[in-house]
Amino acid sequence: MSAGAIAALVTELASAAGIITAGVVSLTKIFSGQKCLLRSEMLRIYYHNREQASIRQYEYENFVMLYEAYKGLKGNSFIDKIYEEVKKWKVVS
Repeated sequence: MSAGAIAALVTELASAAGIITAGVVSLTKIFSGQKCLLRSEMLRIYYHNREQASIRQYEYENFVMLYEAYKGLKGNSFIDKIYEEVKKWKVVS
């Protein structure tokens, strides 16, 4: 392989690396934003129902799905305590 071909290949690889890096950064921001939205919705459900310590069945099912998605995105343990509390509430249909 000639020096010119190697230089062209290195340039293309650097360009591809830049595109990949930008993509990874974008995905990281999307994941972070999604975690924030999931956490926000779980907290909304929690504060809406905590005085009664009861939750409608559809809200409970949504809360569990939100929690699983949040943990799947490596969400922190702050929400674990809230999840454990919600699991003890009365579920009404």
